[in-house]
Amino acid sequence: MTHQQPTSFRRTPVTVIGLGPMGLALADALLEHGHPTTVWNRTPERADSLVVKGAHRAGTVAEAVAASPVTVVCLKDYGTMYAVLDSAGDALTGRVLVNLGSGTPNEARTAVSWANGRGTAYLDGAIMVPPPLVGHPGSVFLYSGPQDVFDEHRATLASMGGPRYLGTDPGLAVLYNTALLDVMYATMNGFLHATALVGTAGVPAVTFAELALDWFMPAVVNATLTEQAPALDKGDYPGEAGTMEMNLQALEHITRTCAEQGMHSDQPRLMKAIAEQAIAQGHGGKNYLAVFEVFKNAAPVLRGGS
Repeated sequence: MTHQQPTSFRRTPVTVIGLGPMGLALADALLEHGHPTTVWNRTPERADSLVVKGAHRAGTVAEAVAASPVTVVCLKDYGTMYAVLDSAGDALTGRVLVNLGSGTPNEARTAVSWANGRGTAYLDGAIMVPPPLVGHPGSVFLYSGPQDVFDEHRATLASMGGPRYLGTDPGLAVLYNTALLDVMYATMNGFLHATALVGTAGVPAVTFAELALDWFMPAVVNATLTEQAPALDKGDYPGEAGTMEMNLQALEHITRTCAEQGMHSDQPRLMKAIAEQAIAQGHGGKNYLAVFEVFKNAAPVLRGGS
């Protein structure tokens, strides 16, 4: 007699559409956590490694969507998602669609109307880790959209990584994703530029990284921003410990040093121009965090002089 698993231990069937490196990792994580997993990709051979592990390879998008109550889409953008899922037709009705692609908040909000018009509940999401970390409980996946849909499928979503619900506005997940990438690229550029600067004196990157990344970033930069985050919400930037005018002087020194050392100086010139704009807006006696007021507006920033 076949032993039937208790209902409480059954895993929700899930379909994964799009088997790039991230899509493969998502499907693999779902299989590892015991979810019956159906996959579809424009190039069917991409699913070979998953089929060996027990995944079902659907022949069409409609078949793939119909196989599971939840479909996870991992495609390059919203336009590609529409192009692929339009062929699913009525199979979308009554299903849940979780989009883990990328784009803009307005695109996410438009996707809700598109999904609802097909009778589909929609969650927008963002993956904040590389493929090797998918499936780890400490990894962060961001979601926004209807809370009841998120709550119902939270355990399933957790199989791919730690789910964090941001709110009912479907654009929040992609907005957070963009903002965090903004931090990443700005931080990486800052470190790379600084490493190139000390490199003009023959300092190895490994030597500089020990001081810059192991001490300066966590002990000075991170600690200061964490402590001062409440001030950003209040718009309170007291300049007792250092004014914008003083910071402008430091930015001028950075720009001049880059010129002296014969290296790329566009990045510090832009930072200097932003500080000059903050001063022009009346923030000269406040601390450097007052540039937050400049960033809130769409006014163009002109590059400052050397």
